[in-house]
Amino acid sequence: MSPELGAALAAEEAAIYAYGIIGVHLGSRGDVTEAREAEQVHRGRRDYLVTELAQLKASSAPSPAGYELPFEVTDRASALKLAIHVEDGVAQAWRPLLPVSTSADRTTALAAMTEAAVRATRWRRLAAVSPVTLPFPGRPE
Repeated sequence: MSPELGAALAAEEAAIYAYGIIGVHLGSRGDVTEAREAEQVHRGRRDYLVTELAQLKASSAPSPAGYELPFEVTDRASALKLAIHVEDGVAQAWRPLLPVSTSADRTTALAAMTEAAVRATRWRRLAAVSPVTLPFPGRPE
């Protein structure tokens, strides 16, 4: 299970980095607040994964000093596009944990995947992207 945990950890760390950039480009106070709250959720998930990996005595790849964004973020529209991209990636990273986990760990993985899908839906709605939802969140397209 540690490769799956490592992939989820990498996605959470990338999300934390991305939200630092996303928040700068969102104009409305409500959007910025939502971005900050999302970043805090990702920090909590990251901390959970670090603890899980430590309990398993497993290691993960070290976090990079910086991340290469998939595209340039220069305004609100590109910030929303990045938020959608990040949340879809987080959902995709948590999904492989479902079949290899049990009990509370599976519940945590399902909650993380679902919450990321819900955040992606909110960002799609704000960006006026259609469709607003994905039929199978966490599944690569």
